[in-house]
Amino acid sequence: MEETALTLRAMAETDYDEVYRLWKSIKNFGIRSMDDSREGISRFLRRNPDTSIVACMDGRIVGAILCGHDGRRGCFYHVCVDEAYRKHGIGRKMAWEAAESLRREGISKVSLVAFTDNEVGNRFWKSMGWTFREDLNYYDYTLEERNITTFNR
Repeated sequence: MEETALTLRAMAETDYDEVYRLWKSIKNFGIRSMDDSREGISRFLRRNPDTSIVACMDGRIVGAILCGHDGRRGCFYHVCVDEAYRKHGIGRKMAWEAAESLRREGISKVSLVAFTDNEVGNRFWKSMGWTFREDLNYYDYTLEERNITTFNR
């Protein structure tokens, strides 16, 4: 990959189509039918207008991170970099930029969920200094059965 200038900026609702195409290109990436729809992402970005980040190179979005908070704790969702652009620090830069956006909003802790079999992601977060928690159990409860997760294969 020939190096060109990397630009990080807040994700906008108008980025949806390009970000969704990026998500669809990532192997084993889980996409939820409702939460990750145009309406779902628009709702998320309206609630968190300054915290989600896109990375742009070569005139297109090559990385994205959904980032939001509830006023107490931040959370990263759907952190990804186009496979052709990996190993150039883009994910690391996006994560720090998203963390800084949370800090500016008074948030002092951020968490994320990485699938157990996501070896690339788990190695990445450990290399960034994130703490793997063994002292808690993660639970979720489905409120809307139509919100189905499909994985890119």
